[in-house]
Formats: sequence, C-alpha cells, structure tokens
Amino acid sequence: MSARFALSGLTGIRVALWLVVGAVVLVPIAAVVSIGLGGNHIQELLDAGIVDAAVNSLVSAGTSAFFAVVVAVAMVLVLDRTDLPGRTVLRLILLSPLLIPPFVGAIAWTGLLGPSGVINKFWTSNVGGPLWDIYGGDGVIFLLTIHSYPLAYLIMAAAARRIPGDLEEAARMAGASPRRALTDVTLPLLRTAGVASFTLVAVSNLADFGIPALVGLPDRYVTLSTMVYRFIQSGTVAKPLEVVSTIGIVLLLLAVAAVAVDRLLSGRASHIDGPTTANQRIALGRSRIPAAAAVWLLALAVTALPILALATQALLPAPGVPFTWDNLTLDSIIGAVTAPGTLVGIQNSVFLALGAAVICGLLGLALAVVTTRTKSRDNVGLDLVAMLPQAIPGLVIAVGWLIVGRYTGLFDTRWVILCAYVMAFLAIVVQAVRAPLRATPTAFEEVARSSGASPLRALYDVSWKLAVPAAVTGGVLVALTAVRELTMSVLLVAPGTQTLGVSIFNLQQAGDYNAAAALSLLVALVGIAGLGLVAGVTDRKKVP
Repeated sequence: MSARFALSGLTGIRVALWLVVGAVVLVPIAAVVSIGLGGNHIQELLDAGIVDAAVNSLVSAGTSAFFAVVVAVAMVLVLDRTDLPGRTVLRLILLSPLLIPPFVGAIAWTGLLGPSGVINKFWTSNVGGPLWDIYGGDGVIFLLTIHSYPLAYLIMAAAARRIPGDLEEAARMAGASPRRALTDVTLPLLRTAGVASFTLVAVSNLADFGIPALVGLPDRYVTLSTMVYRFIQSGTVAKPLEVVSTIGIVLLLLAVAAVAVDRLLSGRASHIDGPTTANQRIALGRSRIPAAAAVWLLALAVTALPILALATQALLPAPGVPFTWDNLTLDSIIGAVTAPGTLVGIQNSVFLALGAAVICGLLGLALAVVTTRTKSRDNVGLDLVAMLPQAIPGLVIAVGWLIVGRYTGLFDTRWVILCAYVMAFLAIVVQAVRAPLRATPTAFEEVARSSGASPLRALYDVSWKLAVPAAVTGGVLVALTAVRELTMSVLLVAPGTQTLGVSIFNLQQAGDYNAAAALSLLVALVGIAGLGLVAGVTDRKKVP
C-alpha cells in the first residue's frame, strides 16, 4: 500500500512538473510560432529593412563570438598554462565584465570613445581628430566581445582542466618543446569546447538589445532586436505582435540550428577516459615580467577604464563640463538615486530578482531531483523542455510572454516579467543541482529504503536535502542575472513596472547622460563587489 502511494506520489509530482514547465516554457513558444505563422508579413518586413537587420545581427553575433573564443583561448594559455605572476587576481579582473550588464558597459565605453568621450577628447586636443568613434557596427562587435569572452573562457578553462597532463608529457618525451606540445596536443583537444563556446555566445549575442540600441542605433546600425523594439514601441505597423512573432520565429530557428550543430559536433567529439593529471606550467623565463606587465595593462584597460569613465560622467553636473576639482559634484548621483522612477525601478528589480530566484530554485531543484534520481521514459523530455530556454534568445521569450500576457490578464503587470524571468533562468538552477546529484551514489537512497522509508521519502531525505545548497547557489545566480536584465524587461515594461535596467536605459535615451552614468556606476560597483565576495568565499573554501 505504501509503495503504491509512493508511486502515485511520484507520478503526481511528475505530472505537476510537466504542467508547470509546459505552461512556463512551451506555451510562450507555441504562441510565438502560431501568431507568427498566422499572418503574412514578409513583404512588410522586407520593406522595413529586415534583410539588413538580419545581416547586421548575424555579422555582429558571429564576429563577436569568434573574437570572444580567441580571447578565451588566449586567457587559457596565458593564465592557466604559464607561470605568469598574479594569475589569480588577473583572472578575477578579466572576468569582471561578466557581472556588469552589457548596457552599462555600453554607457561606460561611450564615455571613453564616444564623440565627446574622454579618450577622444584627449586624442583630439593632442594629436588631432578622434582616435575611434565607438558608435556603429564595429563598436557593437567590440562591446559584444568584451561582455561575452568571460563566458567563453569559463567553458574553455573547464575543458582544459579535463585534458590529462600525461598527453603533453608524452609529446615532450618525444622531443617536442613545451610550446609545441601545447599547440599540437592541447589546442586540438579544445576544438569541441571552442565550438560550444562559439555557439552559446553567438546565440546570446544574437538577441542582445542594450549594446545595439545604445551604440548601434545612433549610427543607424539596426539589428533584429532593435527592430523588434521599434515595432513594439512606435506603433508603425498595424499588427505588431504578428510582425515581431515572425522575427521571433527566425531567431528561434537560428537558435535551434546552432544548438543542433553543437550537439552534432559534441556527439562526434572524442572523449578521454581515465584520471586527469595536472599539466605542467610553461616557464616564461625572462619574458615573465614583461608579459605580466602587458597582460595587467590590457586587463586594467578593459575593466578599470570604463569604470573611471562612468565615475567621471557621474561626478560632473552636465555633459561637456571640464573635469576639474571645482566642477565635481554628487548632485547627479543623489538626483538619480532619489528620482521616483529610479526608486520604482529598484523596488521592481529586487522583487523580480528575488521572486525569480525563489521560484527557479524550488522548481529547478524538483526538476533536477526527479530527472536525475528517478527512472522514467519521460525524464529526457522533461529535462529537454526545462533546458530549452537556455538556447532561446531572450527576445523570443519576451515576445512569447507579450502574447500570453494579452490573453491571461498578466499584460502590463510585473507578473508577466517574472514569468519571462522564470522561463529564461530556470536552466541555471537545473544545471547547478544536476552536477552534485550525479556525483552522489544511489547507495544512500537504498540505505534509506532498507530502513523502511518509502521511495518518495528516501528521495526527499537524501537527494532533495543534499541538493539544497546547490539550488541556493543557483538561485543566487538567478537573482544576480535577473537584476541586470534588460532585453526582456524593455519589451514587457509598462507604467509602474519598469526595472532598474529600463530606468537607466530610459535616462540614456532621454539625454540625461550624467544620471544614467551615476546609476550605471552603482550597478557596476555592486557587480564588482559581488565578484570580490565570490572570490573571498572561494579562497576560504580552499583553506583546510
């Protein structure tokens, strides 16, 4: 009787998970596909310049992904495989763009390399003419690369750690130099990870909104994301949801194709079984100090200069005012922080971030436990549906919830943004929980069952409780990701529901550059503080 009850309990949980995940993930996707296919807007989109926008999107996403992988490979070789001094601190500094929202980075870099930016002003007064105007397609590619190479590095570094050091040692014993062993043995084995990094970064950059809007549009560089925003906000088309759903289908097909290629190449990749031995670091010799100086200079230029530019703008009363001691003021920071729109944005961002963290934490924990620790033919399907939004651009998710919101009463409320966040970030918790569960032997649950616990009770007492810390970590990552989100929020926003990111974007669009820089500076500093906190926790864990 208890076994039947446990079985029915597990079945009920599984059915409930299917209903929730189907409503959160499959319904918005189906809405985009059905509405997009329901009307013929091809000619209307062609007249609006969708071909140029699609080409710009593919070029900027593909090129930035390529450069991001190149930078990531260079970081792996220099920081992880040589005896460069200060590697740990350098790694943290170079990873800091991961915690700064891309649109904040765009505001910071325009303060450096915009027409009236600090660097261009200095270059014009001393050399003649600006050094480089960041506005335009090349600026979009540059900033997308800056904000995506940390993700590529994390993937490449994890793959490099799984390569046994014995392989390079065998090559050296055969007469190869350390550098030759690195290029002939290690780099070819990183090819699959490079393809995976390229695919993930390209899909993410394909639908980024903040950088193309702030850096591309002033030079009339239109992408699919900015075209969708224009259709939704301007009312220039008769049926905007149908039109943007058509664009959403195109983005969805591109994302599915990219994931299919990644899966195909991953399936063909060769895997090395057996224990992983540590790789010997390459001694830089006399070039150790010059190389360290060059890398430090590059790292500070990429990370510290934009923050200084934000501080410069935030401490001045208006754009164009000379940066002198007498002109420094906190008025922009105080005014930006105390503005009613900012206070509403902060409240909404905190509510949405915490809400998404709690829901994704609980739902992701349940999904990971059920799909990892139970046997059922639908585990694969349930896992794929939960992970599907990771490969879907946020733009498509936002359009889907725009449509669903109109038919459910969620439209123009904070709840529709929360639903989009849960759909987009659920996979973060599932991935965080899945790894420790797979590393835990099932013998613990068997012991619980032999002691008289039902399968459901054993699942809760062992797997669920063991995975709670990982779910909490995943929930924290969801909160940090949600609080900096812009692409979905800017399409789903309504009066009174604006987030902090939307507030900053609106200030920048309205020409209040100093207030936008002030808020961006605070967001960037919070991100850097979070990075330092994570680094401190990591260091404490290493202490025996």
